[in-house]
Amino acid sequence: MLWRSDMPRLNQNTRSGSSAILLGVTLLLVSHNAFAQTRDKGPWWPNAQWGKDDQAGGSNWITSEKIIEALKLVKTGKVYELGQIYSASMPLFGARTFSLTIPGSPTAGPMGTNRLIYHDEYLATEIGQVGTQFDGPGHIGQIMKMADGTEKGVFYNGFTLDEIKNPYGLLQLGVEHVKPILSRGILIDIAGYKGVDALANSYEVTVADVEGALRKQGISEAGIRPGDALFFRYGWSKYWTDPPKYNTNPPGIGLAVARWVVERKASMIGSDQFATEVIPNPDANLIFPVHQELLMKNGIWNLENMVFDDLVSERAYEFLFIFTPVRFKGATGSPGRPIAVR
Repeated sequence: MLWRSDMPRLNQNTRSGSSAILLGVTLLLVSHNAFAQTRDKGPWWPNAQWGKDDQAGGSNWITSEKIIEALKLVKTGKVYELGQIYSASMPLFGARTFSLTIPGSPTAGPMGTNRLIYHDEYLATEIGQVGTQFDGPGHIGQIMKMADGTEKGVFYNGFTLDEIKNPYGLLQLGVEHVKPILSRGILIDIAGYKGVDALANSYEVTVADVEGALRKQGISEAGIRPGDALFFRYGWSKYWTDPPKYNTNPPGIGLAVARWVVERKASMIGSDQFATEVIPNPDANLIFPVHQELLMKNGIWNLENMVFDDLVSERAYEFLFIFTPVRFKGATGSPGRPIAVR
């Protein structure tokens, strides 16, 4: 009788145990599927627009038709400098350095009966990651667990760290793969929209801010087309000559605006601070997640440390934008001289 009276309870425990095992197996399967990415397929690769071998990202939007369309924006031929001057006194991120020296003065000569002399320069710096700096496809990645249980660094379009790493220049995803960018540029003046010279430290620009600024400037959000270059003004370039201030917790866009950019298929973005995104991120566990969202996942390149004062003074919010990354083979980024023409 004791055995019979305990039978239902034993069966109940057996059913509970089976349920627990089933739940455990389910969780293991879910966990496995969450890390089921391989080199051939993952959460953001292969690139749906450009294919598995692409290394040019958003610069692929810059077709002959796109360039001809952008050239129609030029009415006066006026040129606006959008980059800062490179010098040892400019703000630098972390322990990065910039040192330019002239070896001898003159470096050599006189030579020939015409007594020619000349100067050279020697530049020691993280060439693509100081001053007005262009972040290329090999700059930002993420450590991920793969389907076979290994952890790998993964970059744009699924290229792994094992495939690209080399102490003398990346084997894949070098900045030389980014095509020249001649496109329609749109300046989104967030500081102007908010009625301030410069946004406050760590202010996260919202989608509502972006939409409001565009409306104020008379630019149709619906009129943003694939391949346009989108630039955000925070007013931060006013601190360029004060590196401690410039380098401390700048305002910027967050993930919500980054996804807004992705939806509009921009070729690239840029801003007048050193990261474009808000520092620190409101989620203290995330470090530069906007870089990952744009560069790593979508191939939308980023030009930092720009200056927009002349454009703003003339309310020139739409223009032909020209930037050609220097083709340093295997480099993570590039210096350059971005310009706007109207």
